[in-house]
Amino acid sequence: MNRFLPRALMAPAVATLFLWMIVPLVMTLYFSVIRYNLMQPDQSGFVGLENFEYFITDPSFTTSVINTLLLLGSVILITVGLGAAIALLIDDPFPGRGLVRILLISPFFVMPTVNALLWKNMMMNPIYGVLAQVWQFFGATPVDWLTDWPLLSVIIMVSWQWLPFATLIFVTSLQSMDREQIEAARMDGANYLQQLRYLYIPHLGRSVAVVVMIEMIFLLSVFAEIYTTTGGGPGDASTNMAFLIFKQALLNFDAGVASAGALFAVVLANIAAVFLIRLVGKNLDK
Repeated sequence: MNRFLPRALMAPAVATLFLWMIVPLVMTLYFSVIRYNLMQPDQSGFVGLENFEYFITDPSFTTSVINTLLLLGSVILITVGLGAAIALLIDDPFPGRGLVRILLISPFFVMPTVNALLWKNMMMNPIYGVLAQVWQFFGATPVDWLTDWPLLSVIIMVSWQWLPFATLIFVTSLQSMDREQIEAARMDGANYLQQLRYLYIPHLGRSVAVVVMIEMIFLLSVFAEIYTTTGGGPGDASTNMAFLIFKQALLNFDAGVASAGALFAVVLANIAAVFLIRLVGKNLDK
């Protein structure tokens, strides 16, 4: 009875969460194996794996997978590297450190669409953008970032937004370091590079694993920045998996192929999750 009562009280919430997850998944599985194009409602029926074959053989598929991996890897490298460097830079006390931390963290609270519009119109505009003014100041020709370097532009936007998150995690981790151990290393004659190699970096290992895991989960679904700025172009130059699924669902009105693409993205995310769980588990066991 002592066990039954808590479980009975939790059952409605658990059942609701289960239905919340399982119903969309079942509907996606159903639509992925039927012909369901909103522009051709009269043509329907079971097609098996035909939607998956159509999605994988799409000319944009290979490019979108490569762009997704490039975006994912580049943003993680930038945020982890710069985040750790900034966290180490502001770790020691200095006047105004609290204000600096608030300013460093604030970009993380900017909505993705606002972030994209900010970079598109204020920073990267080839005529009146800040970067164009800097180029002109040095006598160089301004760069049309969203046309000439679309994927790099998206990487910069996303990195700018996720850098505060990594910095916050690393700053929090550094606060738990044993200061007596650091002082002992300094008294023993260890220079900063040696302290960095044998003290700081090993201590940040778990934090790096957590940052990589969380960022990889969210970066697989980057969409707002691409939709707002480049529209996946020019051509497919900045199209990732999320935007390709969007094109199939809302631009081609093909719910069946879009559902097949969504399931492919789920499989890709689960493969990444298994890898990350092992990575985090090894770091937590140390």
